[in-house]
Amino acid sequence: MLNIQFREYQQKIINSIIEKGNTLVVLPTGLGKTLIAFGLFDFFWDKKQGKFIFLAPTKPLTIQHFKSFLKISDKGAEAAIITGEQQKTKRRELYSKKIIFATPQTIKNDLSSFLNPDDVSVIVFDEAHRAVGGYAYVEIAKKCKKALILGLTASPGGKKERIEEVLLNLNIKNVEIRGPKDADVEKYVMDKKIIWLHTELPQTHTKIKKIINKLIEEYLGIFKKHKIQVPLKRKGDLLKLRQSLLKINHPIKFKLLMNYTCLVHLNHMEELLETQGITSLLNYISKLRERAKKTASAKRLLAQPEMAEIIKEASLSKEDHPKTTLLLDLLEKLKNKKILIFVQYRDQIDYLLSILKNKGYGAEKFVGKRMGFTKKQQEQIIEDFRHDRFNILICSSIGEEGIDIPSADVVIFYEPIPSEIRAIQRRGRVGRLKEGYIYILITRKTRDEAFYWSAIKKEKKMVSILKNYAFGKQIKKQEEKIEDEKKEKEEKTEIERESKGKHQAQRSLMDFLT
Repeated sequence: MLNIQFREYQQKIINSIIEKGNTLVVLPTGLGKTLIAFGLFDFFWDKKQGKFIFLAPTKPLTIQHFKSFLKISDKGAEAAIITGEQQKTKRRELYSKKIIFATPQTIKNDLSSFLNPDDVSVIVFDEAHRAVGGYAYVEIAKKCKKALILGLTASPGGKKERIEEVLLNLNIKNVEIRGPKDADVEKYVMDKKIIWLHTELPQTHTKIKKIINKLIEEYLGIFKKHKIQVPLKRKGDLLKLRQSLLKINHPIKFKLLMNYTCLVHLNHMEELLETQGITSLLNYISKLRERAKKTASAKRLLAQPEMAEIIKEASLSKEDHPKTTLLLDLLEKLKNKKILIFVQYRDQIDYLLSILKNKGYGAEKFVGKRMGFTKKQQEQIIEDFRHDRFNILICSSIGEEGIDIPSADVVIFYEPIPSEIRAIQRRGRVGRLKEGYIYILITRKTRDEAFYWSAIKKEKKMVSILKNYAFGKQIKKQEEKIEDEKKEKEEKTEIERESKGKHQAQRSLMDFLT
């Protein structure tokens, strides 16, 4: 069926899946996770009568996998790609095929109408780390109870809770993980050289940062007074705090929420100043002015005299963020190389693109629909990059996952990111077929350093957790997990009850949670 020769580690993993059942495969990008799925289809072709389904989170990635299958298989006539854009009558017809390539949303919508879950024999979840919360993968796995499940990912995440959620949601009992240094993989891994380029925050930026920090301290005052911790450096926890504030049954709740919103704005302003530059900061303040027409918090923040000082200093500054110079110097040394530049924020993408074009570089941007690109524009940009019509592509996060971007010679992180999943995906864009270079631009004593080490720490933790599962650690059943959580909650309630009696005089506003 397949006209390829499997590598030793690929065959070992296929054998493990056949022997142990539902499996999560964690492999670095470019080491043939997709081929393992196709090998599974090949093995079960005559042994299982039902459908084989291959799911990928985006349509372009689904098309990529479908084309890859057609290139190496003699069963192309038995395969079909199904999208939600096709008419129902057409989809009904295509579901007669043995192998279906589709996005999860399409399959979720068609389950029970065109597709009987019990008829699914094998189902592959590409980018399996998405199988959390309410993502469509979760419901599909739940309904297709009889199917053999294979999850594919380069990184399921650095938190034990998230990894376990993926494993539980996909009903996975077996984990196969390989790193670039593992004996059976090492010889196939192309060398990736990671180079850190450091710079310092200019004096002008430091001055503005001090003013922002002064405002942050003012808005933190009311929270400190009521003994409420504000986790400014952890965005996820910061969002959770808002949910807690909304539940407070106390007249001061609305003042707290207003101060909270102002802190979120200031925190973001500081991040833009540290990691992007003056232009991004001023663009954000401009958006705040628009928001101030509708919201009291933005209006109140802009009324602060310190904000006028920030705007004045930023507007007078002729000094760009030193990363821009660092980037231009680097690009001068990398002429004729195929380069991907990952940038976190849209304004900075546009700013850098303008600078590069003015300097005569062949550069384009690649952003998502929310940033104004249509699917057709995305496809054209990728096609032009593939055929070397330009050599520098500035990408938002959409370039990290789910899009068939050709491998580059060089990847540049304009800023480090705290997400280990996204960092791994960015690095995976080089070193597929030949040696690759990864440059990371870091401003000392800023969030850049914190974000970089955060991602590294999470990645190491992820590997450690997954190795435990790969070496036989049992994944708790959902019922056991719920029972453990219930027991922990009861114990916590008992401790809080005792503590409440002893420290009644030291109550904080968080005690007014409804």
